[in-house]
Amino acid sequence: MKLNRTYLFIGISSLALLMVLVIQVNWIYEAADVKEKIFNEKANMVLSKTADALTKDTSTVKSLKNGVSVSEKRKIDSLFNYYMKAYNIEIKYSFSIKPFVPTFKNEATIQNELKMNPGEGCYQTCVTETSPESGKGSVSKNGIDLQLVFPDKDEFIMAEMGIPFISSVLLIVIVLITFWRTALSLMKEKQISEHTTDFLNNMTHEFKTPLTNISLAGKMMVKDANINQEDKVRHYSGIILEENEKLRLQVEQVLSMTALERGEIPLRKTDLDVHQLINDCLKCMSVQIEDKHVRVISDLAAENFVIYADKTHVTNAICNLIDNALKYSSPEPELQIQTFNKDGKFILTVSDNGIGIEEEYQKKVFEKFFRVPTGNVHDVKGFGLGLTYIKSIIEMHGGSIELQSETGKGTVFIIRLPHV
Repeated sequence: MKLNRTYLFIGISSLALLMVLVIQVNWIYEAADVKEKIFNEKANMVLSKTADALTKDTSTVKSLKNGVSVSEKRKIDSLFNYYMKAYNIEIKYSFSIKPFVPTFKNEATIQNELKMNPGEGCYQTCVTETSPESGKGSVSKNGIDLQLVFPDKDEFIMAEMGIPFISSVLLIVIVLITFWRTALSLMKEKQISEHTTDFLNNMTHEFKTPLTNISLAGKMMVKDANINQEDKVRHYSGIILEENEKLRLQVEQVLSMTALERGEIPLRKTDLDVHQLINDCLKCMSVQIEDKHVRVISDLAAENFVIYADKTHVTNAICNLIDNALKYSSPEPELQIQTFNKDGKFILTVSDNGIGIEEEYQKKVFEKFFRVPTGNVHDVKGFGLGLTYIKSIIEMHGGSIELQSETGKGTVFIIRLPHV
């Protein structure tokens, strides 16, 4: 339920953020539209003011109908420059002059048609010798068409709104990144919290069992009237020592993982015979192997089996892999250990024919505290630290570890380590 609430929170927040993004983008487009309208108004005002100035100069309009001289072109250019500075327009422009073609339309229609494609940066008006005759619907034959063109209009508008546009985009990107990082961190913290809870439950259960056994053995030693018998003392003492060793190993595993994460475990590397190391691990676990009637297949075929590594930690890693294979074994357990050389590295594989690991969990098994769900968290002993420890140790030696597994058919762990 809590996890569903977390997803619901992330979903609502994502939707709200997307709405803000849509509003922001819409605002940018509206701002660009307003900027374009303002520019069009200014451009039309520049064109109108220039046309008015030329209209007052009758002789210039008459001469322009016959062609544009250099002096007249400079005069018109100076007028455009003057009014563009007055309206704060700093952009490249060009203009052209053509003979006016009279029409018999009302003045409003003429003016609308003469404003050509302002969206493409082109503006046009008519300059006449005399004003249009009121009520007649026509203009004087003596006039010219004056056209003003801004080829870089769009770039100018974007430059005008560059700061708000860029800042808006940056803010949107920052908010998106921050939100998703926060959401991912929240999900990760949620998973860590769940794994930590499982770890504490497992630890409490596993610490309770040996403590209970030690307590019972101690009480029996006190109450048993025949405690003077040597075999009784040896039996109860053996229980206490065995359970105490279990507690010590469990505490050491937790402390070692903590120290490993802090980088407080120094590696004392020496030349190691890995084949001898594997045989020693099998001997140490011979009691468990015999108790479960495990069939062990050992194929140590590597020609170069000496590596430069820390004996204690590499031994612990191999023993942990064998222990996992025994824990999750099938009713007719089989353990296969194989070594060989490939691509200049020493390869060790530890295989079992146990329950296997579902594909969705295979990438998570190396995470701290993670344990594959089995319906009962105490079915198999452990804290969920073993594979994390193994992966850390192997990587500290410059190697790598991966697994291949299929549900119901077993698991294969593959370790690659560099040679001396």
